[in-house]
Amino acid sequence: MAHQNLRAPASEAANRSSERRHALDDLFSQTYEELRRLAASVKRGDGGNTLNPTALVNEAWLKLARSSGVDASSPLHFKRVAARAMRQLLVEAARRRNSDKRGGKDSPVVAFDESLHTLLATNQDLLGLNEALDELAALEPRQATIVESRFFGGFETTEIAELLGVSEATILRDWRAAKAWLGHRLGKAS
Repeated sequence: MAHQNLRAPASEAANRSSERRHALDDLFSQTYEELRRLAASVKRGDGGNTLNPTALVNEAWLKLARSSGVDASSPLHFKRVAARAMRQLLVEAARRRNSDKRGGKDSPVVAFDESLHTLLATNQDLLGLNEALDELAALEPRQATIVESRFFGGFETTEIAELLGVSEATILRDWRAAKAWLGHRLGKAS
């Protein structure tokens, strides 16, 4: 009888894990095309650049599927987490391409925001943006979340407002402030 009691919690844990995985699979299926469209904003570099949009989305999914902390609460939340995973993957890829043994310091990566008239043309630019976003997150976490959501996740203002539980006006104000801060910070870095 004690032997059966030990199996029950293990079986329940396995069922919860299976349910969690199915919920994540469903969310991924619901958001795949949109995530792929967003990942397509990544400019393809030379033929040696292996992070095309499909690979980026699939790598992000693998990263999320292995993570125990990912919650399948809503498609919006999932897209936010996927945006962060794509950011991390792009930065990791830029670091790899930027290493001396791999060469290729200047392959094009990704365009920032049309209104900034700024092109992140090299791996160094992407790494600089990542560093600046980390600094911004320490100063103004909400602004960093807004930039990450718009730039890496392609979120609309209404989606970010819903995600963060603030008004669209607040999102627009913070977006303008974050763009100005990043423009100044990235301008100083070059």
